[in-house]
Amino acid sequence: MKKSLKAFSLVLAAGLLVLSGCGKEAANEAAKEPAAKQEENKTYKVGITQFVEHPSLDAATEGFKKAMEESGFKEGDNVEYDFQNAQADMNNTQTIANNFAGDKVDLIFANATPSAVSALNATKNIPIVFTSVTDPIGAGLVEALDKPGDNITGTTDNHPDGTEKTINFIVEEAGAKTIGIIYNAGEQNSEVQVAQVKELAAKFGATVEEASISTSAEVKQGAESLVGRVDAIYVPTDNTVVSALESVIAVANNEKIPLFVGELDSMARGAIAASGFDYFDLGYQTGKMAADILKGNKKPSEIPVELPSSLTLMINKKAAEAQGLEVKQEWEKIAEFYEGE
Repeated sequence: MKKSLKAFSLVLAAGLLVLSGCGKEAANEAAKEPAAKQEENKTYKVGITQFVEHPSLDAATEGFKKAMEESGFKEGDNVEYDFQNAQADMNNTQTIANNFAGDKVDLIFANATPSAVSALNATKNIPIVFTSVTDPIGAGLVEALDKPGDNITGTTDNHPDGTEKTINFIVEEAGAKTIGIIYNAGEQNSEVQVAQVKELAAKFGATVEEASISTSAEVKQGAESLVGRVDAIYVPTDNTVVSALESVIAVANNEKIPLFVGELDSMARGAIAASGFDYFDLGYQTGKMAADILKGNKKPSEIPVELPSSLTLMINKKAAEAQGLEVKQEWEKIAEFYEGE
């Protein structure tokens, strides 16, 4: 009996050793299971910081998400977005960025210059992709367009030919000798554009009158201050002014002052013309960059800052009529006409 018991114990021990070995082997295999498998099942967290709500920035965010989805990052499946709107408040942009850094999101999408600057102030480790930024170098975001920073890259909305085409049209085709420009001096991107407009206006034989504002509530007052002093008004891609563009349009319609803008989305709101591009497409370009970064295909430093892929001069006939500008038939050769909905 004792011998049988002893034999049984030996068999049991051997069996346990075998099972133990199998267990370790299984554990080792699980540990070896590629990180790729874990990445496959990971839900990425992307922080979206947008300076203010207006059609152009909203379209850029939509384009970003569309590109991400087409690249395999589907919201509610393997990516989660934390969308935050700064409501055109510079302090809010930094708070939002700091919160994203504290939450250790996988990537930050910064929509507009103030949001991008705050994001870079908040983290030098989390990847940042920006869009709707006029002067990435002047804003301190990158050292050069072809050599962005270690953790940041993106797209700029300042196509070198866009502003020139618009100012040339205002002077040569609309006959303006004095151009009024409304902008928020607190937005670095606007300061850059004002300097560009002054230089271009001088090139084409016109002068510029400035109306500087600091909040969207002051936009109408800024527009009214230009009445009687200018032949046309130009609104650059200034987020504060564009968010309250209806105030400028009301003044332009009432006083018969032709209004021109720096982006195409404002055609639907009542501006006469712009040489620009679709911000949805710009956001889409940025989303492709973000997807490459999240997949580990590229680092931000390896992706040059990109310009808009195309430019279009667009004219709104109804807006021209409302603001007292005669539409010339020959414009059909140089522009597309906005037909509205």
